[in-house]
Amino acid sequence: MQQFAVVAAGFGAGVLTATVGVASLLSFPVLLALGLPPVVANVSNTVGLIAGSLSGSIGYRRELMVKPRLAGFVVITCTSGAVVGAVLLLCLPSGVFEAAVPWLIVLACLTVGVQPWLGRWIRRNDEPGGRRTRLSPATTVFAALTGVYGGYFGAGAGVMMMAVLSLGLDLDLRVVNALKTLGLLVANIVAGLIFVLVADVDFTVAGLLAVGAVIGGYAGAHLGRRLPPTLLRLLVIAAGLTTAVTML
Repeated sequence: MQQFAVVAAGFGAGVLTATVGVASLLSFPVLLALGLPPVVANVSNTVGLIAGSLSGSIGYRRELMVKPRLAGFVVITCTSGAVVGAVLLLCLPSGVFEAAVPWLIVLACLTVGVQPWLGRWIRRNDEPGGRRTRLSPATTVFAALTGVYGGYFGAGAGVMMMAVLSLGLDLDLRVVNALKTLGLLVANIVAGLIFVLVADVDFTVAGLLAVGAVIGGYAGAHLGRRLPPTLLRLLVIAAGLTTAVTML
């Protein structure tokens, strides 16, 4: 039953990875409830959810091909941030970052909520030049910081990335969701490789999570593609606020 619970948590986390981006809200508490120490649960969770982000990115392959160069830039940005985040997890006391995390998630939720109005205001005040389809320096910095958080802990990282990309780019929300899923994949891979080399990973738990997550991620991509933009935005906000309240 414990193994089944981990597989089920992996499936649910995979669906959440490809839709609202709060996979760890489901899987991390399950691992803690099974008795894993917090750091072991965190690193095992990160390694196990790589499969969900991978299958979700494959499911979003059409959206990612809309802006392949932008997708590549998101990969580079999140990679550099995730390396820093994984090192911080292994070197710093656990309370240093976590005290600010719920408030960061709340801020991200508010940003996602007001993004349509903020986006119109920014476009009115921008210089003429059409739609924003490249990451500005400010958006790049915030995307890298989200990658740092993704490598460090990750709960709510998808909400943060959705907020950053949806505010900094004039793209369809489904494309933004695909880029977010790709960014989470990169952050999990980079952090997971570091954890495998230097941290205590429970590979049985990580493998069971991966079994469920690979199915859930692909299913979540198809679900996320069909969600209306307004509903997707509301689900992201609800999931992010739930994460913040839970962590508080």
